[in-house]
Amino acid sequence: EVQLVESGGGLVQPGGTLRLSCAASGLSFGNYDMSWVRQGPGKGPEWVSAINSGGGRTYYADSVKGRFTISRDNAKNTVYLQMNSLKPEDTAVYYCATAFFDGSTWYAGSWGQGTQVTVSS
Repeated sequence: EVQLVESGGGLVQPGGTLRLSCAASGLSFGNYDMSWVRQGPGKGPEWVSAINSGGGRTYYADSVKGRFTISRDNAKNTVYLQMNSLKPEDTAVYYCATAFFDGSTWYAGSWGQGTQVTVSS
C-alpha cells in the first residue's frame, strides 16, 4: 500500500518561508515522478510543482515560479517543497502525490493526507 505523509505546514506571516516534506513508503520511490498539489479554501485542487524520478527536472506553476523549489532525496524516500516569499494566496492544504505526465498535463495518482499552510499576519 502506497503511503505519503506530509509534514512541515503551519502558520507563517506574509514574506515568510516554510519547508514541506513528504515521506513515501510502499512504492519504489525512485521510479516515480512526484508532485505537490494544493487546495485553497473554497477552491479546487491546483497543481503546484513536479519533479522527475531522478530529480534532475523540475516544473512549476506560474503562480509559484521563482518562489518555490521542489527537490527530492531518493535515499530517504522523501520529496520536499521549499516555499519562500509566501503570500496570503498561498494559503491551502498542500498534498504530495505520485505524478504522471502525458506531455502536456500533470496528473496525480496516490495522494497523502495533506498539511495545512496558512499565510496571514
